[in-house]
Amino acid sequence: MKDSNDFNERFEPVYNEDNSNFYNDVKQDMDYTYKENSQETDQQNLYPYNQYEEQNPIYQSNYAVIPHRDYTDGIKNKKRSSKKVKVARIIAACMLLSAASGFGGSYLSQQIFNTGDANSKGVIYQSVVRTSTGTNDAQTYSVADIAALTANSIVEITTETVTTGDRMGQYISQGAGSGVIITTDGYIATNNHVIDGASKISVRLKDGKTYTAKLIGKDSQTDLAVIKIDVTDLTPAVMGDSSKLVVGETVVAIGNPLGQLGGTVTDGIISALDREITIDGESMTLLQTNAAINPGNSGGGLFNGAGELVGIVNAKSSGSDVEGLGFAIPIKTAKTVIEEIMKNGYVTGRVQIGINVVDILDTQTAMMYRVQELGVYILKATEANSQFQAGDRIVSIDGTKIESSSNVSSVIQKHSVGDVIKVVVERNNTEMTLSITLKESTPS
Repeated sequence: MKDSNDFNERFEPVYNEDNSNFYNDVKQDMDYTYKENSQETDQQNLYPYNQYEEQNPIYQSNYAVIPHRDYTDGIKNKKRSSKKVKVARIIAACMLLSAASGFGGSYLSQQIFNTGDANSKGVIYQSVVRTSTGTNDAQTYSVADIAALTANSIVEITTETVTTGDRMGQYISQGAGSGVIITTDGYIATNNHVIDGASKISVRLKDGKTYTAKLIGKDSQTDLAVIKIDVTDLTPAVMGDSSKLVVGETVVAIGNPLGQLGGTVTDGIISALDREITIDGESMTLLQTNAAINPGNSGGGLFNGAGELVGIVNAKSSGSDVEGLGFAIPIKTAKTVIEEIMKNGYVTGRVQIGINVVDILDTQTAMMYRVQELGVYILKATEANSQFQAGDRIVSIDGTKIESSSNVSSVIQKHSVGDVIKVVVERNNTEMTLSITLKESTPS
Protein backbone atom coordinates (compact mmCIF):
# COMPACT_ATOMS: atom_id res chain seq x y z
CA MET A 1 0.00 0.00 0.00
CA LYS A 2 1.44 3.47 -0.94
CA ASP A 3 2.27 5.99 1.80
CA SER A 4 0.98 9.58 1.88
CA ASN A 5 3.99 10.95 -0.02
CA ASP A 6 3.48 8.47 -2.85
CA PHE A 7 -0.15 9.46 -2.96
CA ASN A 8 0.69 13.13 -3.28
CA GLU A 9 3.24 12.43 -5.98
CA ARG A 10 0.77 10.35 -7.90
CA PHE A 11 -2.06 12.87 -7.87
CA GLU A 12 -0.15 16.19 -7.53
CA PRO A 13 -0.58 17.15 -11.23
CA VAL A 14 -4.32 17.36 -10.62
CA TYR A 15 -3.72 20.38 -8.40
CA ASN A 16 -0.42 22.26 -8.67
CA GLU A 17 3.29 21.71 -8.94
CA ASP A 18 3.77 22.82 -5.36
CA ASN A 19 2.17 20.87 -2.49
CA SER A 20 1.48 24.13 -0.63
CA ASN A 21 -0.94 25.23 -3.32
CA PHE A 22 -3.26 22.39 -2.39
CA TYR A 23 -4.31 24.41 0.69
CA ASN A 24 -4.72 27.62 -1.35
CA ASP A 25 -6.86 25.86 -3.92
CA VAL A 26 -9.18 24.60 -1.20
CA LYS A 27 -9.29 28.06 0.36
CA GLN A 28 -10.29 29.60 -2.96
CA ASP A 29 -13.17 27.18 -3.30
CA MET A 30 -14.38 28.17 0.14
CA ASP A 31 -14.21 31.90 -0.75
CA TYR A 32 -16.08 31.53 -4.01
CA THR A 33 -18.72 29.48 -2.35
CA TYR A 34 -19.17 32.24 0.19
CA LYS A 35 -19.43 34.94 -2.50
CA GLU A 36 -21.88 32.92 -4.55
CA ASN A 37 -24.15 32.38 -1.57
CA SER A 38 -23.98 35.97 -0.39
CA GLN A 39 -24.86 37.43 -3.79
CA GLU A 40 -22.85 40.57 -2.83
CA THR A 41 -21.21 42.76 -5.51
CA ASP A 42 -19.22 45.33 -3.56
CA GLN A 43 -15.45 45.55 -3.65
CA GLN A 44 -15.10 44.31 -0.07
CA ASN A 45 -16.57 40.91 -0.86
CA LEU A 46 -14.57 40.68 -4.02
CA TYR A 47 -11.32 41.40 -2.21
CA PRO A 48 -10.47 37.77 -1.26
CA TYR A 49 -10.77 36.85 -4.90
CA ASN A 50 -8.28 39.51 -6.00
CA GLN A 51 -6.02 38.73 -3.05
CA TYR A 52 -5.66 35.07 -3.98
CA GLU A 53 -5.11 35.98 -7.61
CA GLU A 54 -2.17 38.14 -6.63
CA GLN A 55 -0.72 35.56 -4.20
CA ASN A 56 -1.10 32.59 -6.51
CA PRO A 57 0.63 33.11 -9.87
CA ILE A 58 -0.27 29.65 -11.05
CA TYR A 59 -3.88 30.44 -10.40
CA GLN A 60 -3.53 33.66 -12.40
CA SER A 61 -2.09 31.72 -15.31
CA ASN A 62 -5.19 29.58 -15.39
CA TYR A 63 -7.79 32.28 -14.88
CA ALA A 64 -7.74 35.87 -16.18
CA VAL A 65 -8.10 38.76 -13.76
CA ILE A 66 -11.71 39.80 -13.80
CA PRO A 67 -12.56 43.53 -13.60
CA HIS A 68 -14.83 44.59 -10.77
CA ARG A 69 -17.80 45.28 -12.97
CA ASP A 70 -17.60 41.84 -14.64
CA TYR A 71 -16.90 39.70 -11.56
CA THR A 72 -19.95 37.48 -12.17
CA ASP A 73 -18.41 36.09 -15.36
CA GLY A 74 -15.28 35.24 -13.43
CA ILE A 75 -17.32 33.43 -10.84
CA LYS A 76 -19.01 31.36 -13.54
CA ASN A 77 -15.67 30.43 -15.08
CA LYS A 78 -14.28 29.60 -11.67
CA LYS A 79 -17.31 27.44 -10.87
CA ARG A 80 -16.78 25.36 -14.00
CA SER A 81 -13.10 24.92 -13.22
CA SER A 82 -13.90 24.21 -9.60
CA LYS A 83 -16.20 21.41 -10.69
CA LYS A 84 -13.36 19.89 -12.68
CA VAL A 85 -11.11 20.02 -9.65
CA LYS A 86 -13.78 18.45 -7.49
CA VAL A 87 -14.31 15.64 -10.02
CA ALA A 88 -10.55 15.04 -10.04
CA ARG A 89 -10.58 14.84 -6.24
CA ILE A 90 -13.46 12.36 -6.28
CA ILE A 91 -11.62 10.19 -8.83
CA ALA A 92 -8.46 10.32 -6.71
CA ALA A 93 -10.41 9.37 -3.59
CA CYS A 94 -12.09 6.46 -5.38
CA MET A 95 -8.74 5.19 -6.62
CA LEU A 96 -7.33 5.35 -3.12
CA LEU A 97 -10.38 3.56 -1.70
CA SER A 98 -10.14 0.90 -4.40
CA ALA A 99 -6.48 0.29 -3.63
CA ALA A 100 -7.21 0.05 0.09
CA SER A 101 -10.18 -2.24 -0.51
CA GLY A 102 -8.13 -4.49 -2.76
CA PHE A 103 -5.45 -4.84 -0.16
CA GLY A 104 -7.95 -5.30 2.66
CA GLY A 105 -10.01 -7.75 0.62
CA SER A 106 -6.93 -9.79 -0.21
CA TYR A 107 -5.87 -9.84 3.43
CA LEU A 108 -9.36 -10.78 4.60
CA SER A 109 -9.53 -13.55 2.00
CA GLN A 110 -6.26 -14.98 3.27
CA GLN A 111 -7.54 -14.90 6.82
CA ILE A 112 -10.72 -16.76 5.85
CA PHE A 113 -9.32 -19.39 3.51
CA ASN A 114 -5.69 -19.94 4.53
CA THR A 115 -6.49 -21.03 8.04
CA GLY A 116 -4.17 -23.98 8.53
CA ASP A 117 -2.84 -24.29 12.07
CA ALA A 118 0.18 -25.92 13.66
CA ASN A 119 -1.54 -29.29 13.80
CA SER A 120 -2.49 -29.34 10.12
CA LYS A 121 1.12 -29.95 8.99
CA GLY A 122 0.97 -27.10 6.54
CA VAL A 123 -2.22 -28.21 4.82
CA ILE A 124 -4.22 -25.22 3.59
CA TYR A 125 -7.95 -25.69 3.48
CA GLN A 126 -11.05 -23.69 2.76
CA SER A 127 -13.85 -23.27 5.24
CA VAL A 128 -17.25 -23.92 3.68
CA VAL A 129 -20.79 -24.05 5.00
CA ARG A 130 -23.19 -26.48 3.32
CA THR A 131 -26.29 -24.60 4.29
CA SER A 132 -28.46 -26.63 1.92
CA THR A 133 -28.07 -29.65 4.18
CA GLY A 134 -28.06 -27.84 7.49
CA THR A 135 -24.62 -29.20 8.36
CA ASN A 136 -21.94 -27.56 10.44
CA ASP A 137 -18.84 -25.98 8.96
CA ALA A 138 -16.70 -28.52 7.09
CA GLN A 139 -13.07 -28.37 6.05
CA THR A 140 -12.42 -28.83 2.35
CA TYR A 141 -9.01 -30.00 1.16
CA SER A 142 -7.46 -30.19 -2.27
CA VAL A 143 -7.43 -33.54 -4.07
CA ALA A 144 -3.71 -33.82 -3.35
CA ASP A 145 -4.32 -33.27 0.37
CA ILE A 146 -7.17 -35.80 0.44
CA ALA A 147 -4.93 -38.38 -1.23
CA ALA A 148 -2.16 -37.72 1.30
CA LEU A 149 -4.57 -37.98 4.23
CA THR A 150 -6.24 -41.22 3.13
CA ALA A 151 -3.68 -43.16 1.06
CA ASN A 152 -2.53 -45.30 4.00
CA SER A 153 -6.12 -46.37 4.69
CA ILE A 154 -6.57 -48.10 1.31
CA VAL A 155 -5.23 -51.60 0.55
CA GLU A 156 -4.91 -53.85 -2.49
CA ILE A 157 -6.62 -57.23 -2.31
CA THR A 158 -5.80 -60.30 -4.41
CA THR A 159 -7.65 -63.61 -4.24
CA GLU A 160 -7.25 -67.19 -5.35
CA THR A 161 -10.30 -69.31 -6.08
CA VAL A 162 -10.40 -73.02 -6.84
CA THR A 163 -12.65 -73.59 -9.83
CA THR A 164 -13.82 -76.90 -11.27
CA GLY A 165 -14.19 -77.09 -15.04
CA ASP A 166 -15.59 -79.81 -17.29
CA ARG A 167 -12.45 -80.19 -19.36
CA MET A 168 -9.62 -78.88 -17.19
CA GLY A 169 -10.75 -80.31 -13.86
CA GLN A 170 -9.83 -78.08 -10.94
CA TYR A 171 -7.79 -74.94 -11.52
CA ILE A 172 -7.00 -71.75 -9.62
CA SER A 173 -8.38 -68.45 -10.84
CA GLN A 174 -7.15 -65.13 -9.53
CA GLY A 175 -9.04 -61.96 -8.72
CA ALA A 176 -8.27 -58.50 -7.42
CA GLY A 177 -9.96 -55.64 -5.67
CA SER A 178 -9.51 -52.99 -3.02
CA GLY A 179 -10.24 -52.55 0.67
CA VAL A 180 -10.56 -49.86 3.35
CA ILE A 181 -8.87 -50.17 6.74
CA ILE A 182 -11.51 -49.81 9.47
CA THR A 183 -9.51 -50.32 12.68
CA THR A 184 -5.91 -49.94 13.76
CA ASP A 185 -5.68 -53.68 14.51
CA GLY A 186 -6.35 -54.96 11.00
CA TYR A 187 -10.09 -55.04 10.20
CA ILE A 188 -10.68 -54.20 6.54
CA ALA A 189 -13.94 -53.60 4.67
CA THR A 190 -14.38 -54.65 1.06
CA ASN A 191 -17.04 -55.97 -1.31
CA ASN A 192 -18.59 -59.40 -0.98
CA HIS A 193 -18.07 -60.04 -4.69
CA VAL A 194 -14.32 -59.37 -4.31
CA ILE A 195 -13.73 -62.22 -1.85
CA ASP A 196 -16.76 -64.48 -2.47
CA GLY A 197 -15.63 -68.09 -2.90
CA ALA A 198 -11.95 -67.26 -2.42
CA SER A 199 -9.73 -69.94 -0.93
CA LYS A 200 -6.94 -67.42 -0.24
CA ILE A 201 -7.07 -63.68 0.38
CA SER A 202 -3.95 -61.48 0.36
CA VAL A 203 -3.69 -57.83 1.40
CA ARG A 204 -0.96 -55.44 0.29
CA LEU A 205 -0.51 -52.22 2.29
CA LYS A 206 0.64 -48.83 1.03
CA ASP A 207 4.17 -49.56 2.27
CA GLY A 208 4.36 -52.63 0.02
CA LYS A 209 4.09 -55.28 2.74
CA THR A 210 1.75 -58.20 2.00
CA TYR A 211 -0.26 -60.24 4.51
CA THR A 212 -2.64 -63.19 4.35
CA ALA A 213 -6.14 -62.22 5.48
CA LYS A 214 -8.93 -64.28 7.01
CA LEU A 215 -12.60 -63.80 6.24
CA ILE A 216 -14.62 -62.45 9.19
CA GLY A 217 -17.98 -62.37 7.44
CA LYS A 218 -19.91 -61.17 4.41
CA ASP A 219 -23.34 -59.95 3.36
CA SER A 220 -24.50 -60.51 -0.20
CA GLN A 221 -27.52 -58.24 0.24
CA THR A 222 -25.35 -55.14 0.61
CA ASP A 223 -22.31 -56.57 -1.21
CA LEU A 224 -20.10 -56.01 1.82
CA ALA A 225 -17.51 -58.16 3.57
CA VAL A 226 -14.97 -57.80 6.37
CA ILE A 227 -11.53 -59.42 6.40
CA LYS A 228 -8.68 -59.14 8.93
CA ILE A 229 -4.90 -59.18 8.92
CA ASP A 230 -2.70 -59.62 12.00
CA VAL A 231 -1.13 -56.16 12.03
CA THR A 232 -1.31 -53.28 14.49
CA ASP A 233 -0.83 -49.52 14.25
CA LEU A 234 -2.65 -49.24 10.95
CA THR A 235 -4.28 -46.02 9.74
CA PRO A 236 -8.07 -46.41 9.66
CA ALA A 237 -10.25 -44.23 7.47
CA VAL A 238 -12.24 -41.48 9.18
CA MET A 239 -15.94 -42.21 8.84
CA GLY A 240 -18.04 -39.44 7.30
CA ASP A 241 -21.79 -38.97 7.00
CA SER A 242 -23.13 -39.88 3.56
CA SER A 243 -26.58 -38.53 4.44
CA LYS A 244 -25.18 -34.98 4.33
CA LEU A 245 -23.77 -35.28 0.80
CA VAL A 246 -25.23 -33.05 -1.90
CA VAL A 247 -25.31 -33.49 -5.66
CA GLY A 248 -22.31 -31.75 -7.20
CA GLU A 249 -20.10 -32.17 -4.13
CA THR A 250 -16.47 -33.10 -4.81
CA VAL A 251 -15.44 -36.68 -4.03
CA VAL A 252 -12.24 -38.69 -4.46
CA ALA A 253 -12.02 -42.44 -5.20
CA ILE A 254 -8.91 -44.42 -4.24
CA GLY A 255 -8.38 -48.05 -5.18
CA ASN A 256 -6.60 -50.69 -7.21
CA PRO A 257 -7.98 -50.49 -10.78
CA LEU A 258 -7.24 -53.48 -13.04
CA GLY A 259 -5.70 -55.18 -10.01
CA GLN A 260 -2.31 -53.69 -10.91
CA LEU A 261 -2.49 -49.97 -10.18
CA GLY A 262 -2.81 -49.78 -6.41
CA GLY A 263 -3.25 -46.38 -4.83
CA THR A 264 -4.80 -44.83 -7.92
CA VAL A 265 -6.58 -41.55 -7.15
CA THR A 266 -9.45 -40.21 -9.26
CA ASP A 267 -11.73 -37.30 -8.51
CA GLY A 268 -15.22 -36.25 -9.50
CA ILE A 269 -18.52 -35.22 -8.01
CA ILE A 270 -21.60 -36.81 -6.51
CA SER A 271 -23.84 -37.27 -9.55
CA ALA A 272 -26.86 -38.70 -7.69
CA LEU A 273 -27.66 -39.75 -4.14
CA ASP A 274 -30.22 -42.59 -4.32
CA ARG A 275 -29.76 -44.73 -7.41
CA GLU A 276 -31.63 -48.05 -7.43
CA ILE A 277 -29.14 -50.47 -8.98
CA THR A 278 -29.34 -54.27 -9.32
CA ILE A 279 -26.04 -56.13 -8.92
CA ASP A 280 -25.84 -59.93 -8.95
CA GLY A 281 -29.56 -60.15 -8.38
CA GLU A 282 -29.54 -57.79 -5.39
CA SER A 283 -31.32 -54.44 -5.57
CA MET A 284 -29.28 -51.70 -3.89
CA THR A 285 -29.57 -47.97 -3.23
CA LEU A 286 -26.21 -46.46 -4.15
CA LEU A 287 -24.34 -43.19 -4.56
CA GLN A 288 -23.52 -42.30 -8.16
CA THR A 289 -20.27 -40.56 -9.07
CA ASN A 290 -18.43 -39.58 -12.23
CA ALA A 291 -15.03 -40.30 -10.64
CA ALA A 292 -13.24 -42.86 -12.82
CA ILE A 293 -14.07 -46.38 -11.57
CA ASN A 294 -12.65 -49.54 -13.12
CA PRO A 295 -12.47 -53.27 -12.30
CA GLY A 296 -10.28 -53.55 -9.24
CA ASN A 297 -11.65 -50.38 -7.65
CA SER A 298 -14.35 -52.50 -5.99
CA GLY A 299 -14.03 -52.32 -2.22
CA GLY A 300 -12.03 -49.09 -2.31
CA GLY A 301 -12.93 -45.81 -0.67
CA LEU A 302 -14.96 -42.82 -1.78
CA PHE A 303 -13.96 -39.74 0.22
CA ASN A 304 -15.53 -36.30 0.57
CA GLY A 305 -13.71 -32.96 0.49
CA ALA A 306 -12.80 -33.29 4.17
CA GLY A 307 -11.04 -36.62 3.58
CA GLU A 308 -13.84 -38.58 5.28
CA LEU A 309 -15.02 -41.97 4.04
CA VAL A 310 -18.53 -41.55 2.59
CA GLY A 311 -18.83 -44.69 0.47
CA ILE A 312 -17.43 -48.12 -0.43
CA VAL A 313 -16.96 -48.31 -4.19
CA ASN A 314 -18.68 -51.38 -5.60
CA ALA A 315 -19.59 -51.03 -9.27
CA LYS A 316 -19.10 -49.40 -12.62
CA SER A 317 -21.72 -49.31 -15.35
CA SER A 318 -20.07 -51.27 -18.15
CA GLY A 319 -20.28 -50.86 -21.89
CA SER A 320 -18.09 -49.60 -24.72
CA ASP A 321 -19.93 -46.27 -24.81
CA VAL A 322 -20.38 -45.84 -21.05
CA GLU A 323 -18.11 -43.56 -19.04
CA GLY A 324 -18.52 -41.56 -15.85
CA LEU A 325 -21.00 -43.93 -14.20
CA GLY A 326 -19.57 -45.30 -10.99
CA PHE A 327 -21.39 -46.37 -7.84
CA ALA A 328 -20.64 -46.70 -4.15
CA ILE A 329 -22.39 -48.05 -1.07
CA PRO A 330 -23.26 -45.10 1.24
CA ILE A 331 -21.19 -45.30 4.41
CA LYS A 332 -24.35 -44.80 6.48
CA THR A 333 -25.53 -48.19 5.16
CA ALA A 334 -22.11 -49.83 5.18
CA LYS A 335 -21.20 -48.82 8.74
CA THR A 336 -24.09 -50.75 10.32
CA VAL A 337 -23.36 -53.86 8.25
CA ILE A 338 -19.62 -53.70 8.97
CA GLU A 339 -20.21 -53.41 12.71
CA GLU A 340 -22.63 -56.37 12.64
CA ILE A 341 -20.12 -58.53 10.78
CA MET A 342 -17.27 -57.58 13.13
CA LYS A 343 -19.43 -58.43 16.14
CA ASN A 344 -21.30 -61.53 14.96
CA GLY A 345 -19.58 -62.73 11.80
CA TYR A 346 -22.75 -61.97 9.82
CA VAL A 347 -25.67 -59.56 9.75
CA THR A 348 -28.33 -60.72 12.16
CA GLY A 349 -31.98 -60.63 11.14
CA ARG A 350 -31.35 -61.32 7.45
CA VAL A 351 -33.99 -63.73 6.10
CA GLN A 352 -33.51 -66.51 3.59
CA ILE A 353 -35.89 -68.55 1.48
CA GLY A 354 -33.53 -71.52 1.23
CA ILE A 355 -32.87 -71.67 -2.52
CA ASN A 356 -30.31 -70.73 -5.18
CA VAL A 357 -31.85 -69.35 -8.35
CA VAL A 358 -30.80 -68.51 -11.92
CA ASP A 359 -32.21 -66.03 -14.43
CA ILE A 360 -33.09 -67.59 -17.79
CA LEU A 361 -34.18 -64.53 -19.71
CA ASP A 362 -33.10 -65.24 -23.30
CA THR A 363 -33.42 -68.13 -25.75
CA GLN A 364 -29.72 -68.92 -25.75
CA THR A 365 -29.65 -69.41 -21.97
CA ALA A 366 -32.91 -71.39 -22.20
CA MET A 367 -31.31 -73.75 -24.73
CA MET A 368 -28.27 -74.19 -22.47
CA TYR A 369 -30.46 -75.18 -19.51
CA ARG A 370 -32.91 -77.08 -21.74
CA VAL A 371 -36.07 -75.32 -20.60
CA GLN A 372 -39.04 -74.28 -22.71
CA GLU A 373 -40.06 -71.09 -20.94
CA LEU A 374 -38.13 -68.04 -19.84
CA GLY A 375 -38.14 -67.02 -16.18
CA VAL A 376 -36.47 -67.55 -12.79
CA TYR A 377 -35.58 -71.16 -12.02
CA ILE A 378 -34.42 -72.89 -8.85
CA LEU A 379 -30.94 -74.36 -9.23
CA LYS A 380 -30.69 -75.86 -5.79
CA ALA A 381 -32.64 -76.13 -2.53
CA THR A 382 -30.26 -75.35 0.35
CA GLU A 383 -32.24 -77.20 3.02
CA ALA A 384 -32.71 -80.95 3.22
CA ASN A 385 -36.41 -80.75 4.02
CA SER A 386 -37.15 -77.95 1.55
CA GLN A 387 -40.42 -78.01 -0.39
CA PHE A 388 -38.59 -76.64 -3.43
CA GLN A 389 -37.01 -78.78 -6.13
CA ALA A 390 -34.32 -78.02 -8.67
CA GLY A 391 -35.98 -77.06 -11.95
CA ASP A 392 -38.98 -75.33 -10.39
CA ARG A 393 -39.87 -72.06 -12.12
CA ILE A 394 -40.94 -69.36 -9.65
CA VAL A 395 -44.16 -67.74 -10.85
CA SER A 396 -44.94 -65.39 -7.93
CA ILE A 397 -44.21 -64.68 -4.27
CA ASP A 398 -46.96 -63.22 -2.08
CA GLY A 399 -48.85 -62.24 -5.22
CA THR A 400 -45.88 -60.43 -6.81
CA LYS A 401 -45.00 -61.71 -10.28
CA ILE A 402 -41.37 -62.86 -10.47
CA GLU A 403 -39.52 -61.87 -13.64
CA SER A 404 -35.92 -61.82 -12.37
CA SER A 405 -33.88 -62.91 -9.38
CA SER A 406 -33.87 -59.31 -8.12
CA ASN A 407 -37.65 -59.56 -7.72
CA VAL A 408 -37.14 -62.51 -5.39
CA SER A 409 -34.68 -60.58 -3.22
CA SER A 410 -36.81 -57.43 -3.04
CA VAL A 411 -39.90 -59.34 -1.91
CA ILE A 412 -38.02 -61.44 0.65
CA GLN A 413 -36.26 -58.41 2.17
CA LYS A 414 -39.62 -56.92 3.12
CA HIS A 415 -40.23 -59.79 5.55
CA SER A 416 -38.80 -60.81 8.91
CA VAL A 417 -37.55 -64.07 10.34
CA GLY A 418 -40.53 -66.36 11.10
CA ASP A 419 -42.87 -64.87 8.48
CA VAL A 420 -44.80 -67.34 6.28
CA ILE A 421 -44.96 -66.51 2.58
CA LYS A 422 -46.86 -68.02 -0.35
CA VAL A 423 -44.71 -69.07 -3.31
CA VAL A 424 -46.29 -70.23 -6.59
CA VAL A 425 -44.00 -72.46 -8.68
CA GLU A 426 -44.41 -74.33 -11.93
CA ARG A 427 -43.26 -77.96 -11.76
CA ASN A 428 -43.72 -80.39 -14.64
CA ASN A 429 -46.06 -77.93 -16.39
CA THR A 430 -48.24 -77.68 -13.28
CA GLU A 431 -48.52 -74.71 -10.95
CA MET A 432 -48.57 -75.29 -7.17
CA THR A 433 -48.53 -73.04 -4.11
CA LEU A 434 -45.99 -73.62 -1.35
CA SER A 435 -46.10 -72.14 2.17
CA ILE A 436 -42.57 -71.28 3.26
CA THR A 437 -41.45 -70.15 6.73
CA LEU A 438 -38.56 -67.69 6.45
CA LYS A 439 -35.47 -68.41 8.52
CA GLU A 440 -32.47 -66.32 9.52
CA SER A 441 -29.60 -66.35 7.09
CA THR A 442 -26.46 -67.55 8.84
CA PRO A 443 -22.97 -68.38 7.52
CA SER A 444 -22.54 -71.94 6.31
